[in-house]
Amino acid sequence: MLESKSDRSEIDRGDSMPEEPEANSQIGRRLRERRKVRDMSLKDVAARAGVSVGLLSQVERGISMPSVRSLGAICAALEMPVSWLFDRNDENPDRIVVRRHQRRTLDLGAKGMIKELMTPDSCSGIQMMRLVIRPGGSSGETPYNHPSGAKCGTVLAGTLALEVNGAVHEISPGDAFAFDAQEKIRFWAVGEVEADVLWVVTPAVY
Repeated sequence: MLESKSDRSEIDRGDSMPEEPEANSQIGRRLRERRKVRDMSLKDVAARAGVSVGLLSQVERGISMPSVRSLGAICAALEMPVSWLFDRNDENPDRIVVRRHQRRTLDLGAKGMIKELMTPDSCSGIQMMRLVIRPGGSSGETPYNHPSGAKCGTVLAGTLALEVNGAVHEISPGDAFAFDAQEKIRFWAVGEVEADVLWVVTPAVY
C-alpha cells in the first residue's frame, strides 16, 4: 500500500515506528478483531474516527501507534471502551483491591508512555493511573479535554510539563496538580529522565 502525504503527516506528529512492536501488535490485533466482529471495513472505521485508512491499517498491523486522542476515536468508532486494549492479568479481580501484579497496562510505544490502571472497574466514579512517560514521550501535539469531571495527581519522579489552556507548568517530584476536566491540556516528560506520575480522574475514562 502506498503511503499518502496525509499518512506521513500523521506519522510525523509522533505516530512513527513504535518502540514496543509486540505491545503495539497486540493492540492492533484487538482492534482488527473488533472491526471484524462489527463487520466494518477499514474505510468505515477511518471515516468515523477521523483518521486516514493508511494510518488505521498500520495500527492494525502493529507498525504504528496513533495519538491518545486518535486511539480513543478509533475505539469509539468500533463501539468499544479503550479499556478493552489493556492487558487483564486476572480474570476475577477484587472489587475493592487491585494488586500490583493485577494492574492492566497499555504501552503507547510510539508516544513513549506506559499507563497502568490502579483502580477496579467496579468503581467507575473515579480512576487512578500510574503514567510512566519516557524521555520524548507526550500525550500528543493537540490539546484535549473531557466533557465533565476533574483531574489531579502528583509527580513521583522526573519532571512533568503540564500545559493547561496554553499555560505550561513544570511539576517536580512531590508537587501536585488539579484542574477541571473541561480544560484543554497536553503533557510531556522534561529532559532525559522518565516522568513517573500518579494521575487521578473523575469519572473513569478507561
